[in-house]
Amino acid sequence: MAVPFRFIHAADLHLDSPFKGLAKAPEALRERLTESTFAAMRQLTDTAVDEKVDFIVLAGDLFDAADRSLRAQLRLVREWERLAAHGIAVFVIHGNHDPLSGARAELKLPSNVHIFGADHIEHKPAYRRDGELAAFVYGISYGFRSVTENLAIRYRSMPGAAFHIAMLHGNVGGDNGHDPYAPCTLDELTSNAGFHYWALGHIHHRKVLHEYPHVVYPGNTQGRNPRETGQKGCYIVDVTAAGAVELRFTPLDDVRWLDEQVSIAGIPSEHELLQQLEATMTRLGLDAEGRSVMIRLELAGRGPLHRQLSDPQAIAALLGQLQELSEESGDRMIWVYELDNMTASELDWMKIAEEDSFAGELCRLSAQLTSSDESWRSFAKEAVQVMAGNQKLGKLLRSKWEELPERWLERSREHVIGLIAEEERGNG
Repeated sequence: MAVPFRFIHAADLHLDSPFKGLAKAPEALRERLTESTFAAMRQLTDTAVDEKVDFIVLAGDLFDAADRSLRAQLRLVREWERLAAHGIAVFVIHGNHDPLSGARAELKLPSNVHIFGADHIEHKPAYRRDGELAAFVYGISYGFRSVTENLAIRYRSMPGAAFHIAMLHGNVGGDNGHDPYAPCTLDELTSNAGFHYWALGHIHHRKVLHEYPHVVYPGNTQGRNPRETGQKGCYIVDVTAAGAVELRFTPLDDVRWLDEQVSIAGIPSEHELLQQLEATMTRLGLDAEGRSVMIRLELAGRGPLHRQLSDPQAIAALLGQLQELSEESGDRMIWVYELDNMTASELDWMKIAEEDSFAGELCRLSAQLTSSDESWRSFAKEAVQVMAGNQKLGKLLRSKWEELPERWLERSREHVIGLIAEEERGNG
């Protein structure tokens, strides 16, 4: 007989993850970043207790490294003991960052925790806190870091439970942003009869890939770098007696990485721009609800400040002013770590393209390259050939040479043609 129950699905805690490249950030903020994965873990426990969940499933990469630190292991066990005191079970698989082959201390785990092995897929009963059977939970851990086998096709549901939860740490559908560990297709999961919920890990952006059966990535619990922006946390999953599934995302992150764009359109002076940027910082800080925020601001749009902002020293000075204005409230910090200039001049590009001038020639060439990806790549490869052949530069920017982003063309057009056109008009 089916019973209603509630569980938490989380993954990719990456405890003790290092944070690099923030030497200029205040010491208090660097310390908070270092502690942030542990803070998210504590918030996970608090959420489980407050929401009175019956159990938790953790879908891999609890630790950031195979040879996990003793500090991280002790603090994780401490949280599991807190959960045990409230009758909340924990089901765990290990992923590519924390395979079972990694060095670890022989710590006694509380009885509420089950860690799935790496030899075969097994299943365990998950009970409500009142003792009634809620579901079977299935899983397999990584024995070593690189698991390229399709593990999904080995899952088989077993009789004896009304609801079946499969835990899998892997790449579903070939996400190019993550390593292809335990690769499988979405169809292989949804067509595997008997499973109602696939609790996934490995991809750090939350995604609901399918409903009934539910195939879910909760994302990681704490953003670890500027690419991992926005809310990070877990899903609270309610299952009714009829088998209906309701997902609620709950943020757990302690420090939030954000990207925000600010237009210079209609802003006549640097002073007013600074005021606009400061207001943006304040708003983002309020939206984060007490968390520290790490902000990358991008200046965009067309306006009279474009020429002034084209000077890298002006951008550096503006960033310095913003960092001086950074708000600190208790242990919370609002910090702008990067300021990018993507503004454009107010020139009439269509008119320039019709001119019999050097700027007009460049504008027409730019339009030609924009319209043909093949032409752009051929042109760009020839342009960067000397730099790409340099041993140090080539190694540092190898991925960029291969990618050849189209924004390079856009930015060079705005900067070079804009300067030439303005100079020609000044001399005219």
